[in-house]
Amino acid sequence: MSLALFQEAATSLVPNLVGAGLIVIGAGIGLGQIGRGAMEGIARQPEATNKIQTAMIIIAALLEGLAFAAIFLGK
Repeated sequence: MSLALFQEAATSLVPNLVGAGLIVIGAGIGLGQIGRGAMEGIARQPEATNKIQTAMIIIAALLEGLAFAAIFLGK
């Protein structure tokens, strides 16, 4: 009986775990794109470094918050 309960619980968790993995992968790709864009912007306009870094940090924080919320609310 306990094996059947374990199998049922495990199969119900698989979609959640796959979804969480996809969220983490998507957030990682997004953070990489943000960093790449910021570095390209700084290379083109070094005098705007502070503004670009500030915008990059704000966007990265919002993206991470969105990813955490999606993971925790998806369970």
